[in-house]
Amino acid sequence: MTRYLREFFGHLSIAAILLFIVATAALLGAHWAEWQTWVATLVGALLFFSTEYTTHRYLFHMKPPRNERLRKLLHRLHYDHHEVPNELHLLLLPLWYSIPNFTILWGLAYLVTGQAILTWSVVLGGVLGMFYYEWVHYVAHRPIKPRTPWGRWMKKVHLWHHYKSEHFWFGVSNPLMDYLMGTFHDEKTVEMSPTARKLNL
Repeated sequence: MTRYLREFFGHLSIAAILLFIVATAALLGAHWAEWQTWVATLVGALLFFSTEYTTHRYLFHMKPPRNERLRKLLHRLHYDHHEVPNELHLLLLPLWYSIPNFTILWGLAYLVTGQAILTWSVVLGGVLGMFYYEWVHYVAHRPIKPRTPWGRWMKKVHLWHHYKSEHFWFGVSNPLMDYLMGTFHDEKTVEMSPTARKLNL
């Protein structure tokens, strides 16, 4: 287990995420005594968990675009991950993808709240959500047995997505959106997909 903890926390993107979390939590300082800060942080996390599903299903699993650059981008972000699920550099989201997304979130949050503190709280919540997502995803693809029933179940569900059918179980960190969108099926009723690894490319 120690080996995998070192591998995970030693990865550049994870180190950057942790640095951001610590720095932003410190920046908010005394504002943690205000309930609005906690609500904004929760909103940010919920936004991440909802976009986790929609991005995975509708962007990462879209049909290969004709544009070569966009096609290469999707190969790096997800197509290749299905083909080689346990490859570390394909497993964790790259910073060049995450930073622009959270920059957009910062701008949108500021437009809505008009307050820097609430904006940073929303973004912090989103980054905390991503950190949890990255850990759950990492554990799913490493020979690690999660300690909790929830962790073991989420690992099993995610591996169904990779090895049973790519058309179901898009939620990596939680299955809520799958239930709401009708993509959580009883694994025993789902036929084995011949394109789970190649995504019909």
